[in-house]
Amino acid sequence: MLILVQFLLRLAFGLALAMAVTPPRQVTSGFYRNHSYVLLGIGALATLVAFSRPDVSPLWMPAAVAVVSYVSAVCWLYERRRAGVAALSIVSVLSLAGAWSGLALVASSPLAQPPSFRADWLLSALDPVSSGLLLGTTIAAMFLGHWYLNTPTMNIAPLRRLLQLLAAAVVLRAVVCGGELLLDPSVLNDGDMLSRTLLTLRWAAGIAGTAVATWMSWQTLKIPNTQSATGILYVAVIFTFLGELAGLLPLAGAVAG
Repeated sequence: MLILVQFLLRLAFGLALAMAVTPPRQVTSGFYRNHSYVLLGIGALATLVAFSRPDVSPLWMPAAVAVVSYVSAVCWLYERRRAGVAALSIVSVLSLAGAWSGLALVASSPLAQPPSFRADWLLSALDPVSSGLLLGTTIAAMFLGHWYLNTPTMNIAPLRRLLQLLAAAVVLRAVVCGGELLLDPSVLNDGDMLSRTLLTLRWAAGIAGTAVATWMSWQTLKIPNTQSATGILYVAVIFTFLGELAGLLPLAGAVAG
């Protein structure tokens, strides 16, 4: 349950932020409206999880994410761009706050593992940020690439911007994960086979694989061919999901159940 709610809130944070920085004057409102409903679904699922396990996240935060996501969809339905961007920004802030609060609940739990389980507080704070940016920007870029099938005459600049943001997210994630390894290299020295496998999957798929897919998508847009770039981004989404879930699995031992 902890893994699921963390994954959902991080994904909502990154997706809402990536949508908020995508220029609405170059992208049709339907893109924001439809994917605000995706955020609504993510928030609703996270709310159900938090309702069943209040020890993994405060209930009101994911619920607020769902409510404000619906408000965002209504704003975009009526072409209220500024209000829509503001609503997406609020969803992003609420989602990140929910992820941080969940980790704080885990850290304060009497069932939590000793402090050696957690990295330095700064890296702990940056972990949901870098993870969410990687997850959300990848899927936002894929959604936008798919949207060009509906509006093929749309300017290609917004997709390029998201790919640049995705490249920055990959770098940030690599720095945070590398810092965590430097602070706690035990998984490299005496970690079991499962821990090493998860670490390999996190780096090979979630970081290296996503970096390669981002570069390939960028090169494909030079043709330009948005359909092929979108296909590559589908693969990048799978890579990031695998990598981030592998990174979250060790949290399962932080709280019983």
